[in-house]
Amino acid sequence: MNANAPQRDIRGVMITVGEGRLLLPNASVAEVITYSEPEAVENAPEWLLGRVRWRGWRLPLLSFSRFAGWSREEGQLGAKVAVLKALGGNPKLPFFAVLSLGFPRLVTVPRAALQETHDIKELPLGIHSKVVLNDDAAVVPDMLTLELMIEKALSQAA
Repeated sequence: MNANAPQRDIRGVMITVGEGRLLLPNASVAEVITYSEPEAVENAPEWLLGRVRWRGWRLPLLSFSRFAGWSREEGQLGAKVAVLKALGGNPKLPFFAVLSLGFPRLVTVPRAALQETHDIKELPLGIHSKVVLNDDAAVVPDMLTLELMIEKALSQAA
């Protein structure tokens, strides 16, 4: 890579989840759909709200706010569901869904404007980093850990 090449901005998506926001690359979001009551998953942890139907799939629906211990976020009128592309390569889990309060917002992420605001030792499970983008605090989720936790929860619930 040329050290003199200009750093490119990244297109991102800011997803409001309960008490906070998630910042993800735009390419990781497959679609945003309207919230509908998920099918229950027996013996699932409280952060796994159930499964939602999307294009022939039954996707696990995650409340990131509950997962992170921020709030007891519930689906409600006006809520959306962000369908995310899984990174782990599990053919049984190519996508999963995250509950969003309102429609996710497209953002431009200039590298110079993104600041990490944490000590690596203080990050909870499922959070890759805490950042500030143009005065908006957000977390970058650890997608692989989330996928592993979802897989584990689904296998124990089965």
